[in-house]
Amino acid sequence: MSADFSLQSLILTEAADPAFVFDGTSVSRTEFSVKVEQTAAWLAAQGINKGDVVAVWLVNRIEWIALLFAAARRGAIVAAVNTRYRSAEVAHLLRLSGAKLMVVEAAFRSIDFAAILADVAKDEVPALQKLALVGADAIPAPWPCVRFDAFDRSYSPVPPAQNDVDLPVLLYTTSGTTKGPKLVAHSQRTLASHAIAVARALELDPQRHSLLAMLPFCGTFGMTSLLGFIAAGATIHALDAFEAGPALKILGEQRITHSFGSDEMFRRILALTDAPRPFPHLEVCGFAAFQPGWRELAAEAEARGIKLFGLYGSSEVQALFSITRISDAFADRIEGGGWPMSSEAQVRVRDADTGELAAPSVSGEIEISAPSRFLGYFNNPDATRDAITADGFFRTGDIGRLRGDGSFVYETRAGDAMRLGGFLVAPGEIEDELKACPGVADAQVVAVDLKGNARCVAFVIPAKEPPPLEALIARLRERLAGYKVPARIYAVDAFPVTDSANGVKIQRAKLRGMAMKRIATE
Repeated sequence: MSADFSLQSLILTEAADPAFVFDGTSVSRTEFSVKVEQTAAWLAAQGINKGDVVAVWLVNRIEWIALLFAAARRGAIVAAVNTRYRSAEVAHLLRLSGAKLMVVEAAFRSIDFAAILADVAKDEVPALQKLALVGADAIPAPWPCVRFDAFDRSYSPVPPAQNDVDLPVLLYTTSGTTKGPKLVAHSQRTLASHAIAVARALELDPQRHSLLAMLPFCGTFGMTSLLGFIAAGATIHALDAFEAGPALKILGEQRITHSFGSDEMFRRILALTDAPRPFPHLEVCGFAAFQPGWRELAAEAEARGIKLFGLYGSSEVQALFSITRISDAFADRIEGGGWPMSSEAQVRVRDADTGELAAPSVSGEIEISAPSRFLGYFNNPDATRDAITADGFFRTGDIGRLRGDGSFVYETRAGDAMRLGGFLVAPGEIEDELKACPGVADAQVVAVDLKGNARCVAFVIPAKEPPPLEALIARLRERLAGYKVPARIYAVDAFPVTDSANGVKIQRAKLRGMAMKRIATE
């Protein structure tokens, strides 16, 4: 594995075996390198140069990866767009990133990309110049459309741009301010160095190991596992989007050794088979626990020969930042946290009460310094400054404790962020959409456990003419990803508050209790 920390260095190894398998179609590393060159030439033909931003709104496909590697060759930047996003979220990302070009699916299953874009006003995203479509020549849109045809026709080859591996190359979205997600900027160096660290820490053997990639490439969880296996030279079987049935088939038929996902993904896969030991070749299942009952799931998986390993990560320090070890006792192995993948990473915990660094076993805010750390929040220097300590550690906003043996335990998320549908969501993002609705004077959103799933519940203070609650739900379904749409909306006269040294604060815990009580009575 090379250490020049460009993305191109991750694919230099020649291999006869396929590097990627998408829907049964194999692409070797040599073939992928050719596709990257073709895509770089295509980007140049679209006028994409050094520093330009290309938004990629695609499901998992070879075009997604080729665009990232080709953008690196051009010195351009890819802004990853979640396929579950809807109009308000897409508009926010395009506006904040300043994307000139967006590569988008023509259609995928039930997602109507054209209809979503139709709800984005052209003046909301003034930098966007054109759309490039995968699978179609045009869709109804206020922007000119071209077809992504880099693999189908020849464009004039272009020399790589000056390869500065420390400039931004990929932007992830993360929960952020009340005005929408922030954009987390990573460079080729942060991505490639972490990919190499993951491959080494997991001791990946290209002749023996393979990955089932079932997480979306638009997020750090899916992208990091993908790049780690690219760095190792191992074969990657990718799902365009997660479905338990195809995942079950590939895990069994392709003798997959590694997979990473949420607890809910593994729960759905196990529910489809009665085999006592369904995947004898599976060595590592790294999982993030987002739903209630994850400990019971881990115990069931263990009894059926599937070892789950707790992980830790974030967009800012990348997913798979750390993982537990096979030598850990079961109860410790399934906890989030573990040992950092990189030997250069440092983890410390700061006591929230004293402000001093905490001793082992004392809970506090996790702070991280590592080669995988992000460059900063794109076009947001104030947020970047607030997130980084004077000595270069990232303030994660997560609560955990050190074990004293080089590992750590993630315990919970500090603050008010909600984990919905496997994504960390700022309540203010949903609250702003509610407050923009006619008839809503104010809104607050909290997360609750609803039939074993984390869902959000909204409380609104109506204006003089309160809107029908059904109308609010319908509007939010048009504007937001499904997992952000409240399961219930309740009208109240006022929110419970408390006075503090810093002013009046909403009592979210009391709101959560109110939500659970009302749901129970229903």
